[in-house]
Amino acid sequence: MGSDGGEAGGGGALRGLRIADFSRVLAGPYATMLLADLGAEVIKVERPGTGDETRQWRPPADEQGTSTYFLGVNRNKRSVALDLASEAGRERARALIAGSDVLVENFRPGTMERLGLGHAELRARHPRLVYCSISGFGTGGGAALPGYDLLVQAVGGLMSVTGEPGGEPVKTGVALVDVITGLHAALGIMAALRHRDATGEGQRVEVSLLGSLLSAMVNQASGYAVAGVVPGRMGNAHPSIAPYETFPTADRPLALAVGNDTQFAALAAALGAPRLAADDRFRTNPGRVAHRAELAGLLGERLRTAGADHWSAVLLAAGVPAGPVNTLDEAFAFAHRLGLPGIVTVPDPSESEAEAEAEARTGPGSGAVRKSSRQVAHPIALSASPARYRLPPPALGEHTEEILGRPDFGDHSDQTP
Repeated sequence: MGSDGGEAGGGGALRGLRIADFSRVLAGPYATMLLADLGAEVIKVERPGTGDETRQWRPPADEQGTSTYFLGVNRNKRSVALDLASEAGRERARALIAGSDVLVENFRPGTMERLGLGHAELRARHPRLVYCSISGFGTGGGAALPGYDLLVQAVGGLMSVTGEPGGEPVKTGVALVDVITGLHAALGIMAALRHRDATGEGQRVEVSLLGSLLSAMVNQASGYAVAGVVPGRMGNAHPSIAPYETFPTADRPLALAVGNDTQFAALAAALGAPRLAADDRFRTNPGRVAHRAELAGLLGERLRTAGADHWSAVLLAAGVPAGPVNTLDEAFAFAHRLGLPGIVTVPDPSESEAEAEAEARTGPGSGAVRKSSRQVAHPIALSASPARYRLPPPALGEHTEEILGRPDFGDHSDQTP
C-alpha cells in the first residue's frame, strides 16, 4: 500500500492506505472519514472556489462561519482543489489516483467516464486500484435520477412506515440513508482490499442509496419479501413486539423495549400489576401484539403516576429495558456518564498543546477563535489500533501544493502492473 504521508496517514489499522476521495455531501465523506480515523490517508478532491456543497449548508456554523455539517464528516483529511473540467486538472487527478489504493466517487453515473476517470480506463492502468462508486439508484435505469436522501426515503418506502397511523409520511430526523450507504461503502472497500491482498487484483465496489435502504429495512423488507406484507405507519410501535414503543409519563415520554415474556412479567411486577403477566391476552408476545391497544392503555395508567426518570430507574433495576426520550444534549451527557467517548477535540497541528487544552476547557459557544475542532467520536473501539484524531476538517484547497509537490505523488508501487 502507499506511504503513510506523515501525519496525514499516521498510525492505526489502515496505516499506509491512501484514498483519493472525489465524493462530497454525506455518504462518501462519511465512509472515507471512518477509514481516515482508522489510519488511512484521505486526500479530498474539491472543486476550486466552492468545494464540497456542504461547506455552504449552514446554519449552524462554528465561530469562523464554517458549516458544522461539513465539519462533521471531513476530519483527518487533506483538501486538494482540482478543476476536473480542465485537462490540467484531470491530469493532476490521474497522478493522484496513480498514487492511491482506493478511489471513492459519488458523481452521477457516467460523469467519471466522461472525465476520462472511469473504472474501465483506470483499471487498465492500475489493476490493483479499488474503485468505489456511490449512486442514488444504480447505473442502470436509475442512472439519471438525482440521489438525495429525502427522495430515497420517499421512493424507497422508509417514509411509508415512519409517522403516526393515518398521519402524513415523515422522514427520519437525520439523513439516515446516506449514513447507511456510507457504512456499506466502507465495508465494501475493506472487502475489496482483502480480496486484493489475496489475489493482487483490485475491483469496482458499487453501492446505491436505494439498495442500501432496502437492505436496511430488514424486518419490514423481509415481511414483504417472505409474506407479502406491505407495512404502514405505526408511530413508535413495533409491528411484531409489544410493548415496544413510547408511553406518556408524568413529565416526558418513556421508551419501553420489552423483547420477551420474562421481561414483560418483570415489567408487570415493577408497575404493581403482576396479574397482567398471567392475563391470557398478554401472557405471550403474540397475544400482546394482538391486544396492543388494550395493553397500552393499562400500562399508560400506571406510568402517568410518576416521571420518566423515576420509571427508568425502577424498570432498569428490575431488568426491563426502558429509558426517557432524551434531547441531543441529554444523549451526549448520558454517553459521558456511561464512559463512552461522545465528543473529542481534534487539535490543529499548528496549535500548541496549551492552546488545545484551553480549547478543550472552553467548549462550544465560548466565543474564542479556535483552530481545533470538536468532533463526534469514532464509534468503533479497537483494542490494539484505535481510531486517532490527527487533523481537523480542512479548509478548501488547504493542502493542494503540499500534496501535489510530494516526492511520492503519482508514484505508487502497488499500482504498477
